[in-house]
Amino acid sequence: MIYPAPDLAAAKVWWTSVLGVEPYFDEPFYVGFNVGGYELSLDPNGDPAAGPVTYWGVRDADVALKSVVAAGATVRSAVQEVGGGIRVATVVEPTGAVVGLIENPQFVLPETLPGEGEGPGR
Repeated sequence: MIYPAPDLAAAKVWWTSVLGVEPYFDEPFYVGFNVGGYELSLDPNGDPAAGPVTYWGVRDADVALKSVVAAGATVRSAVQEVGGGIRVATVVEPTGAVVGLIENPQFVLPETLPGEGEGPGR
């Protein structure tokens, strides 16, 4: 989950106090927390009016984007590096929801995931 955080410093302090953990990734362009194995992040360039976006962790953002587009999604933002080797993209799925894809080398995925098959980015 990536939350818009125009005041990144204030958001980082608040989330650190609420979660009780320090961020594992802390840069001016992105702050990431590992919360029980899930990513909670802060984006200083995010639009608060758009709200938070849920991102699915993928091994390869390019492959995942092609897969979800082939399944009927529309590209909202192409794959882009946001720093630290982190690559993200967003799509609008056929019913109108925004879905994010994130390839994050700082957040290690297990070698295999439960139910993993030929899904996006696998």
